[in-house]
Amino acid sequence: MKPLNVVILAAGKGTRMYSSKPKVLHTLAGLSLVQHVLNSAAQLLPQNIVVIYGHGGDAVPLSLQATNAQFVLQEPQLGTGHAVQQAMPHLSDGSQTLVLYGDVPLIQHTTLHKMQQAGSGLILLTVNMENPSGYGRIVRDAQHNVTCIVEEKDASDEIKLIQEVNTGILLAPTLQLKKWLSALRTNNNQGEYYLTDIVGMAVADGIPVQTVQPTHEWEIHGINNKSQLAVLERTWQQVEAHRLLLQGVTLADPARLDVRGKLVCGRDVEIDVGCIFEESVTLGNNVQIGAYCIIKNSTIADGTKVAPYSHIDSSIVGDKCLIGPYARLRPGTRLHADVHVGNFVEIKNSEIAQASKANHLSYIGDTTMGRRVNVGAGTITCNYDGANKFRTIIEDDVFIGSDTQLVAPVTISRGSTIGAGSTITRNTPPDELTLSRSKQMTINGWQRPKKK
Repeated sequence: MKPLNVVILAAGKGTRMYSSKPKVLHTLAGLSLVQHVLNSAAQLLPQNIVVIYGHGGDAVPLSLQATNAQFVLQEPQLGTGHAVQQAMPHLSDGSQTLVLYGDVPLIQHTTLHKMQQAGSGLILLTVNMENPSGYGRIVRDAQHNVTCIVEEKDASDEIKLIQEVNTGILLAPTLQLKKWLSALRTNNNQGEYYLTDIVGMAVADGIPVQTVQPTHEWEIHGINNKSQLAVLERTWQQVEAHRLLLQGVTLADPARLDVRGKLVCGRDVEIDVGCIFEESVTLGNNVQIGAYCIIKNSTIADGTKVAPYSHIDSSIVGDKCLIGPYARLRPGTRLHADVHVGNFVEIKNSEIAQASKANHLSYIGDTTMGRRVNVGAGTITCNYDGANKFRTIIEDDVFIGSDTQLVAPVTISRGSTIGAGSTITRNTPPDELTLSRSKQMTINGWQRPKKK
């Protein structure tokens, strides 16, 4: 198999998106449209990826600078053929070139691989549609051989009846593609260089023209407006939900799930309605996720239960933990096994060892907590002095009373008990009660002020 180049056309303005953002940078399932295309292309292991950009200045190259793609500016934009022409100086003659579109985000690498296996000539990706309106039609002769593609704007009424349509995605020998592109002319209703005109040139040159159909029609759906974007978002979420169901995941309602990245689930996972999973999330065996949770870039181990309305971001949660409801685990949180984090508890950049509990209304930040610690309601680790952050150390078997402030840097030694309502500013001795309270007083005969 010849080396592969990939050219991604991403120069369109997207006028119907009514946005200052380039069309290909709008997001679907947590990634930009063009990033989806790049991810599929990368799985083919091409020797070169060239992204043709235009509207939006350097926004497209800047958003994709972590990739190994080359970026070529198309200015002015004179059609799809003209766009591919811009990539030709960067492509070697002895290769094949695959043309993709930055606003057709859900093309699957399996379909592209089928195109690679289809032959050595010009390979077109086509689809038979019940309603082909808006697409260029595939015209065949009596022997069913492809003769040309006619864009709808240039099509006769007879050609418009054809249901096999061109998706725009094609694979061609690079040397011949360069030749065909150089021969393109603008003798059409739009006055543009149509990439589709190369089909007739290939036929004239005796180059075989083969067609391949995608596994799913949704793979070739393009985005031109926010309505189409919303429809394709739900389409992809249905695909993700179906994948999870086939893997044995229990979904309370497959229509109310959003996977905006990669979700990996073990056995007997249950996910309630309205949950959002972002970036890379792994759920172990027997994990239960309550309604309307948002989990981002995190790992949750076996047997853990996350109650409704909890947020977990860039965290590691151990076995058999209880989280929420309304809990928030911020980046850098690591919970060991059997940890309880209750309602309205926020944890940030902290490690909590096995069997410790913070069940109510507390903030634990920049803290290392030992085993079997009980954190009372209203506890706050005061870790920030306005300029610098400091760490709190809470050792094993500590009991912290309600409404306590731990002013870092401070160490609460093993077995310490902190009386409710205390502000602790110095290290505590082990196995002792430490508290700080003002003396309780009653003023006899005191009268509450009254309005005059």
